[in-house]
Amino acid sequence: MSGVITAIESQKKHTDRVNIYLDDKFAFGLSNVVAAWLRVGQILSDEKIRSLLTQEEQETCYQRAIHFLSFRPRSVHEVQEKLSQVGFHPEIIELTLSRLEDQHLIGDEMFAHQWIDNRAAFRPRSHRALRYELKQKGVSDEVITEALASAPDEEIQAQQAALKYERRLIGTDWNTFRNRLGGYLGRLGFSYSIIKPIVNETWQKLHPDRSTETIGTYEE
Repeated sequence: MSGVITAIESQKKHTDRVNIYLDDKFAFGLSNVVAAWLRVGQILSDEKIRSLLTQEEQETCYQRAIHFLSFRPRSVHEVQEKLSQVGFHPEIIELTLSRLEDQHLIGDEMFAHQWIDNRAAFRPRSHRALRYELKQKGVSDEVITEALASAPDEEIQAQQAALKYERRLIGTDWNTFRNRLGGYLGRLGFSYSIIKPIVNETWQKLHPDRSTETIGTYEE
């Protein structure tokens, strides 16, 4: 495949890429980043071409990872799994992960704290549920334990969850209210000792003119 570069043309559909022509014949496409140093008249050996194509795969892998990260923070395992599914070579993936870590774009410690903070703000749940979710993302027990040490108090999180859910229970009778709110908080991983007082408090807040009723028995 070695030869002289006779043309470098921008691709019409992908302006961030160029087509390389050797000896007046199309040879391969490259991203602008990889092709930046190439010039018409330059001689490319087979070894240099292999090096360029390897750089191209590395850049493509990196850009795919950046796109994946653009939607939300990801654990290292999630990024690795996604790139593997796309079909990149394991060595290329490892180089990409190292590059992302060096740029502080990924890191399980950072990810675990971001995940917990996001849940606390928008979808409160128990520490047990958070641990399970992070384990599913491939985060180690050690990192999870460290992140949970600074997580918001579970009672406060359960109260926030109940506050977000209570509007769905307006107009329901006590038994329906108890079962729905208690079941909802249970599915978020909160214990019975936390659920019981919150269900009672929420009921009393919504029905200040009614006598106090207790939650009775609620199975975790």
